[in-house]
Amino acid sequence: MRKVISRAWRIPATGFCFATFGIGGLLLSVIIFGAQRLIYRDERLRKAKARRTVHYAFKFFIGLMRCVGIARFHVYPKSELTDLQGHLVLANHPSLIDIVVLISAIPNADCVVKASLLRNPFMRGVIKGTGYISNSDPESLLDDCETSLKQGNNLIIFPEGTRTTPSEAMRFRRGAANIAIRCNAPVLPLLIRVRPTTLTKSEMWYQVPERRFQFEVFATRKNLECKVAGQSLAKQSRIYTRTLQAFFEQELQAL
Repeated sequence: MRKVISRAWRIPATGFCFATFGIGGLLLSVIIFGAQRLIYRDERLRKAKARRTVHYAFKFFIGLMRCVGIARFHVYPKSELTDLQGHLVLANHPSLIDIVVLISAIPNADCVVKASLLRNPFMRGVIKGTGYISNSDPESLLDDCETSLKQGNNLIIFPEGTRTTPSEAMRFRRGAANIAIRCNAPVLPLLIRVRPTTLTKSEMWYQVPERRFQFEVFATRKNLECKVAGQSLAKQSRIYTRTLQAFFEQELQAL
């Protein structure tokens, strides 16, 4: 009976959290970012302030999910993320809220977002205000990533490009490898584990698991720098993509 009551509670609680997220995105775009546009005339400074604001807003959202009993969140070790500067952060992508959790844990985070999110009324203003990098223009994508890393931002990339489908093998795309090769920035791999699985590619938000889920992020300092040389860029990208995928598969299996 307790499990039934708990699950019944977590359905409206989850809906409340995601409604808060959507409304919060609109308020950030219209009120907070509007005020920042008046205060900060320098575009680079204004976007940095906006990203910092989103960091704290996402922290609040994660705290809300924890407070209403939907989930527990853990980052191991937390200091690895709070002190980062100019790193390419690569992570697996098991759930809908992965980027929210990572941005809440990394103060100066930037990320590459799908162009389709610019059509989302709740996210469009946030993306434009923060200057998060859209993948709509492949020609400028690498230049934008390189510029962001040189400015000291930590660029979050999901090499899979989309959420992992449960029970299917991960399939890394070459985008992350191309960015790593081009930008030559230090790489920090993050392993994300969600137990029990929830908010996956095949699940709606109201399909809550039987118990409160646990979201864990493991930071590892294992060397994942791209050291492929003497090959064409296309071949370097293929080799490094295979290296990344093998690393994540092995490390996630060992958790």
